[in-house]
Amino acid sequence: MTGGGARPSFPFSAVVGQDGLRLALTLLAVDPGIGGVLIRGQKGTAKTTAVRGLAALVPSSDGGGRAPFVELPLGATEDRVVGSLDLEALADSGRPSFRPGLVSDAHGGLLYVDEVNLLADHLVDVLLDAAASGRLTVERDGVSHTAPARFALVGTMNPEEGELRPQLLDRFGLAVDVVGSDDAAERVEIVRRRRAYDADPAGFAARHAAADSAVGAEIEAARARLASVTVPDRELTRIALVCLEVGVEGMRADVVIARTAAAHAALRGRDRVSEEDVRVGAELALPHRRRRD
Repeated sequence: MTGGGARPSFPFSAVVGQDGLRLALTLLAVDPGIGGVLIRGQKGTAKTTAVRGLAALVPSSDGGGRAPFVELPLGATEDRVVGSLDLEALADSGRPSFRPGLVSDAHGGLLYVDEVNLLADHLVDVLLDAAASGRLTVERDGVSHTAPARFALVGTMNPEEGELRPQLLDRFGLAVDVVGSDDAAERVEIVRRRRAYDADPAGFAARHAAADSAVGAEIEAARARLASVTVPDRELTRIALVCLEVGVEGMRADVVIARTAAAHAALRGRDRVSEEDVRVGAELALPHRRRRD
């Protein structure tokens, strides 16, 4: 998010190419319960640009204004990330005092973790738990506190700098691999837009404001429609057969595909999941879960 006289983010609608990346982020904005998006790719492939651009236009999921955008620094302590409990307050008031962390700050918005593969595994676990459940539970010395934590989790990583453990990789709802364009005309357009933005960020953002507003409105409308979207048994069977064919373990993939398909149907203005919606969900939810022999 930007405010005051701050430099505006590069517009989401101005990102050239990277259709899979933009679609995955948009679907996550429609339904954060999908469980997060992992973006894998080398530097210079618009990973961070797209995330920040989306955050600037997404409405808050708990109502009122733009969604908060929180970036988690790699060196953050566990207390800074999840918050802490002041147990001394327990003796005074009969209940502990909760000091919110970055996860609570992201409630209703987007939590962004760059180089998530370099973050401590137990912190990645906590973030994925909260993103999927919409709740954060902090425990200290047998005392616990639960707070709402509905946010869209986005992690980016460069595989050349190390992989996530398979157990953590599976817990991300969706994953997208991004690469640099191999189309000369597209590369020229990327450079042209970047130069125009660097020369006049405010003017460039203004020229794309209408397109960005349209994306934000589509997300808001899809969120309102999502609860009424149905997934027919025929499509649930299709999901099960695809997951069995790929050989994924457990049921997480089935659940994520169904949820993603419903979000896609809502985004396209439909109240019933179709084969196309299932295909989109499978393309985003299965590649990082394929069994490796």
